[in-house]
Amino acid sequence: MRWENLHGDDPSALFGTDAVTRTFDTPEFRGITFHEVRARSITNRVPGASRMPFEWTVNPYRGCSHACVYCFARKTHSYLDLDTGAGFDSQIVVKVNAPELLRRELGARRWQGEHIAMGTNVDCYQRAEGRYGLMPGILTALRDYANPFSILTKGTLILRDLTLLRSAAAVTDVGVSVSVGFTDEELWRSVEPGAPAPERRLDVVRTLTEHGIPCGVLMAPVIPFLGDSPSQLRSTVRAVAAAGATSVTPLTLHLRPGAREWYMRWLGTHHPSLVRHYEALYADGAYAPTWYQRRITGQVHELAAEYGIGPAAPGAHRLPPEHAEDDETETPRATQLTLL
Repeated sequence: MRWENLHGDDPSALFGTDAVTRTFDTPEFRGITFHEVRARSITNRVPGASRMPFEWTVNPYRGCSHACVYCFARKTHSYLDLDTGAGFDSQIVVKVNAPELLRRELGARRWQGEHIAMGTNVDCYQRAEGRYGLMPGILTALRDYANPFSILTKGTLILRDLTLLRSAAAVTDVGVSVSVGFTDEELWRSVEPGAPAPERRLDVVRTLTEHGIPCGVLMAPVIPFLGDSPSQLRSTVRAVAAAGATSVTPLTLHLRPGAREWYMRWLGTHHPSLVRHYEALYADGAYAPTWYQRRITGQVHELAAEYGIGPAAPGAHRLPPEHAEDDETETPRATQLTLL
């Protein structure tokens, strides 16, 4: 296992020979193995060729117990010689020193206060966060340095950190988006078996909005032939609007190497009649054809206008100081763990 190569999202940077501090299973997380590591760095620069609208990310975890069959990040597990299928869902790498590393890097002279995106590779509020509690320390560091950031999540655990989010939003730009690609319960149970139900995620949107944290919805993924009918799109957009989301942004399913093989295996088992349709739709690569993407985007935008959801305005995620609450939460310090 190439643990010496684990660093942010860049497999070329070295950790050192003592990177792995403990690997273990635990009854309350049956079927999941945690690999606790001490990273050398936590801020990761996004490759220039990326389609992402941000330059820096922080990912305290690798692998994700949400177990979404379509997750594009599955390929990253192969960098560690871990399985991109069931292994991605159950072998979770935890960077236990993420909060202290981030505080150090934010305070370095080279750092210019650039926007940091979180939840872009795997969910920082997946189940493991309930055990390790890395995000309060990360958010506290970002708040203390008034460093702008955004979070994308399916996790309801983000509400635990509501006070921290409010205090950070008083001093810098904070953006929060929740991922809800559909509201179909049967489809959710099949393709996102470890993630909170869509209804619970919309409760997060509602709660954040009620507490002064504007929250958008990334309607992702819109799944061809399974979640893209006009009635399904309408149902989802209507629910998003009812939750008080500031915006809704559709994103059609894309199947990168690593995710494609796992998803197609799932499709062959659960919906074999659709395999040939997918092979045709994704014949030219990881992304659905432009005509399909434009069709979905157009439909969702029309529905959003009908239900009164507009695009997020610049600076809409920032709270004035008078709306912030004092926060005395201490930054948790990651502890070097040893094998028992």
